[in-house]
Amino acid sequence: VYAVSTGRIFDVKEFAIHDGPGARITFFLKGCPLRCPWCHNPEGLSRDRELMVRTALCTQCGACRIPTDTEEFRNYGRNPAACPKGLITLCGTDTTPEQVLERVLPLKEMLALAEGGVTFSGGEPLMQHEFLEECLILLRENGIHTAIETSGYANPEIFRRITDLCDYVMMDLKYMDEETHKRVLGVSNRVILENAAHLKEHHPAFVFRTPKIPNYTDTDENLAQIKAFVGNAPWEILPYNTLAGAKYPMINKTYPLKEGD
Repeated sequence: VYAVSTGRIFDVKEFAIHDGPGARITFFLKGCPLRCPWCHNPEGLSRDRELMVRTALCTQCGACRIPTDTEEFRNYGRNPAACPKGLITLCGTDTTPEQVLERVLPLKEMLALAEGGVTFSGGEPLMQHEFLEECLILLRENGIHTAIETSGYANPEIFRRITDLCDYVMMDLKYMDEETHKRVLGVSNRVILENAAHLKEHHPAFVFRTPKIPNYTDTDENLAQIKAFVGNAPWEILPYNTLAGAKYPMINKTYPLKEGD
């Protein structure tokens, strides 16, 4: 029995084709220690549950602001169940490893035919490493291919334990220069580079990835530094997601990139 911990998930995508080999089920875990200005999953930054409102379709009828006796919604000042258009959702579902497995098992054969499996993304999945480890053990015991998408910002012992349980690892390398990494993303990259070096030496199936962000990561100097570090290891440059700012108003936040960036 592995139900020691629970995890908080903010989204699940079935048959994703950009989150590892083949077609996959991707679980997005809440919480991230980095603050990338171009993040396209802002609802995954905080570990806390948040209301998401599709503001573009809201008619300001006020129904959601009528006081509710439902304790779950009392602290948010709005009642998602009262919205006549269903525009409000509570982002963040607490779940167990067994519930993750129960969702995946009915699709096991189809995932195998598509040469896919299960991916854990975020946020930063390593922030919920106890829950993640239990999920990975259960999935592997049931013959399901496992993968993670990670920034690599984690205690090296945790990073190695988790990646050893993964059949495939996708790890971001955004900046080589430590001061730039701290200034733009809010944390040092020392432990990231330590973990990346370990991945290069010890894991059989991985890829480094760099998001190509205009005026940020896409400078010739930065890309050359990353290329020198990566060497002959697999490396992908990901295009900038031009829709990255779309979700910010839904959680009452402003997209950090300035107009024109």
